[in-house]
Amino acid sequence: MKNIKEWAKKLTQNPAWARLLMFLAIMGPGIITANVDNDANGIATYSVAGAHFGYSLLWVMFLAAFFSALIQEMCGRLGCITGKGLSDLIRENFGVKITMYLMMILLFANFTNVIGNFAGLAAGAELLFGIPRYVSVPLGALFVWMVVVKGSYKKVEKIFLWACLIYLTYILSGIMAKPDWGTIGRTLVRPRIETDFEWIYMVIAMMGCSLAPWMQFFQTSAVRDKNIPVKDYIFSRWDTYIGTAFMAIVSFFIMIACAATLHVEGIQIETAEQAAMALKPLAGQYASLLFGIGLMNAAVFSTAIIPISTSYAICEAFGWESGVGKKFGEAPVFLGIYTFMIAFGAFIILIPGIPLIPIMVLSQALNGILLPFILVMILILINNKKLMGNYTNSPIFNFMSWTAVAVVGLLSLILVIMAFTGHVV
Repeated sequence: MKNIKEWAKKLTQNPAWARLLMFLAIMGPGIITANVDNDANGIATYSVAGAHFGYSLLWVMFLAAFFSALIQEMCGRLGCITGKGLSDLIRENFGVKITMYLMMILLFANFTNVIGNFAGLAAGAELLFGIPRYVSVPLGALFVWMVVVKGSYKKVEKIFLWACLIYLTYILSGIMAKPDWGTIGRTLVRPRIETDFEWIYMVIAMMGCSLAPWMQFFQTSAVRDKNIPVKDYIFSRWDTYIGTAFMAIVSFFIMIACAATLHVEGIQIETAEQAAMALKPLAGQYASLLFGIGLMNAAVFSTAIIPISTSYAICEAFGWESGVGKKFGEAPVFLGIYTFMIAFGAFIILIPGIPLIPIMVLSQALNGILLPFILVMILILINNKKLMGNYTNSPIFNFMSWTAVAVVGLLSLILVIMAFTGHVV
């Protein structure tokens, strides 16, 4: 024991090891936020993109990841420097009325996302493992509710970080599909841009999957709850960048798995569950199984995080107590919203014949309406010297961030127009 203590002491005195240990202590919010972004709805989008368009859209994933890294880093910085959540900051700087409207839209949009993820869990369990939804959905709902309501922040974060590792199944599935790496390399070096409606819509959908309003609220609050010292913020920044890079790589391999098998065979799909089933005769049973395990993990993971993000946002907006690890008596509204979203979302999926497509289209439209406003507010807040002191954006970072917001805002506007004119399917 004495030798172990001496070894540990020497390890912490080494600057390189000390920095690594500090990063391991701080990591979590950025990695978790980025990986939950690959939820059941996102996996379906990337699967369809690979199956329908082959390798031609792989380059879009890197652009989406770059924009996501810029925006999520600003959210983490806001939480660390101000010690407040994004809803708090919006209410204090933009007023109660604007905050109330934002929260109403956010609640409904996030709730429809939860429904979509429960749908992914139900379909994946039924098609891949023969488990009826009347078993898988209640068990999944009970599991995520127990993890958050009965656990502390540290325990919950550890569970979610382990869940992130399950996304490695997609990388393995993509490799087992035996893709044409030469073609992939040429596609990335010389990306192809098309002008037909379906291609443009898929680009917009992929960009939309990499950025959702719930992400900004969750990351700001999670960094705040972790009480990261300002002097150690650099480690939180790397947490965000590494998480975003991992998210992009996973999405990349989801598309590769479907492009190398389904697209080559001319097989058209509409859901991630169909992709998993179609992989079986083309890439083998294990590739199909790994793809399905990844889908179910993503669905369960997301049905926990998105309600947490919603509870954080609403409680902070109106000054109610919030935080993972709180008891019902300490944060009744926070845990009440979380419980409602989990229970009612699961209940809706169990209703026979529930029309999920219109619900998901409306969710896309609401996210598209909300996202540009949120991003502009983040940029205004991050450049407020009174709030951020010396941690405002540099001119170069501002240029890149405003460019990202302009592009994402334009794509969101197009997506909203598509949704309301009946072009989103």
